[in-house]
Amino acid sequence: MSAIEQTAARLRELRLATMAQAYELQAEQPKLQEKSFDDRFALLVEAEVAGRENRKLTRLVRVAALPEKAAFEEMDNRPARGLDKGLISTLSSCAWIKRQQNLIIIGATGCGKTWLACAFGHQACRLKMPVAFYPASGLYEAIAEAVHDGSLPQLKLALTKPSLLILDDFGLGEMSASAAQILLDVVDRRMRTGSLLITSQYPTEKWHSFFPDPTIADAVLDRIVHQAHRMQLKGESLRKYQGRKKLEET
Repeated sequence: MSAIEQTAARLRELRLATMAQAYELQAEQPKLQEKSFDDRFALLVEAEVAGRENRKLTRLVRVAALPEKAAFEEMDNRPARGLDKGLISTLSSCAWIKRQQNLIIIGATGCGKTWLACAFGHQACRLKMPVAFYPASGLYEAIAEAVHDGSLPQLKLALTKPSLLILDDFGLGEMSASAAQILLDVVDRRMRTGSLLITSQYPTEKWHSFFPDPTIADAVLDRIVHQAHRMQLKGESLRKYQGRKKLEET
């Protein structure tokens, strides 16, 4: 085994796999040997740092379970959608998450609420913030299962620990009394630990009716709505628009 192979093996033993790979690649590029030791070592360190950041991003996105691979660079900015580009630009910094504020996205079915929520989720992951995504109806089912099998403490932790919790399509699915109480507990904790992003087909004025108990409804909505940025999406269904475009291209 050559000295290069031995060093690369040692680096991998130290869990510096990306640095080991970069070191082996340096050995294959004669021009790099003309650089000083400090310059070459700096390149190795940068490669390891970049590798770790990429792996962390991949892990955060996987754990977030975002249903859409969305990025602001790919956003449909047609005027008919009514997007406030200035507001999106401001919110894309995710400073509102650091300030533990909320974001509410309202719009009709198919107008891109989930896609936009996922774009914010991906951006938060890029900034090394943990994210969790739940469809509202799926969350109610998860709560019911957790109550039944005794895993409620773990579910509450999964809902309160991430910097950003995305609740998609609020207003769909039936909320039980126990789910409402648990949602209140989660929202109350998140006021001190992170932010909520909620999408819904319904304006916030109708959210009160989603809860089986008006007292809990008041408590939950008071904690969410009054410290939330709001976005209203307009225009036709993106699925309908994209389907029409495909037909026109054939």
